[in-house]
Amino acid sequence: MISRADRIAENLRVVRGRMAEAARRAGRSPDDVRLVAVTKYVGAEDARDLIAAGCRELGESRPQQLWRKAAVLETAGVLWHLIGHLQRNKVARTLPLVSLVHSGDSLRLLEALDAETALAKGDRLPVLLEVNVSGDTAKHGFKPGELGPLADRLAMLPRIEIKGLMAMAGREGDLDEARREFAALRRLRDELRPAWAGRWSLDELSMGMSGDYEVAIEEGATLVRVGTALFEGLE
Repeated sequence: MISRADRIAENLRVVRGRMAEAARRAGRSPDDVRLVAVTKYVGAEDARDLIAAGCRELGESRPQQLWRKAAVLETAGVLWHLIGHLQRNKVARTLPLVSLVHSGDSLRLLEALDAETALAKGDRLPVLLEVNVSGDTAKHGFKPGELGPLADRLAMLPRIEIKGLMAMAGREGDLDEARREFAALRRLRDELRPAWAGRWSLDELSMGMSGDYEVAIEEGATLVRVGTALFEGLE
């Protein structure tokens, strides 16, 4: 029987292969897209096997789970991504652990991130602005039309480095709808770039999960957040 570690390594190989194929279909280099492996449904040992297979960028949706896994895997050279909603009372404990916050979903949170980074005397904090492109009221994020007018307010947060935008597709399994929403996020980024030039480059687009990451790459994703597909077939 194939071991858990070997199954994870094979799943990683398949996902990376499909990512590369999607990039080539879109006329892009596979090197332009990074995989963030989402480990929220597995324990630290499975995450360790994933690291051993060559994937060191890991993502967690819940800060508490990130704290626990980061403590166990502290010597593994992991780059942690916070991809879910971050409450302001969890900011102080989370920021020292993460390389990128994907879920900058409100001005109040961004202000808290800026303030905490100042208290920690840290460098600028890389953040993505989460956009609710689907209009789903159950999802967090800025409305697309809110970002342009916010530029001057965001510029008053000197320790926040806005690296790009993040979004989730609205309806799971509807690839046509996901494609429309991912394309809308890319167009929004392209519209913001001229006005925001000199402040933020907006190079990153974090979009796509296990069910739609190939579509996301075809529409311009630079970061895909894949979890389930990496842990298929585990008993």
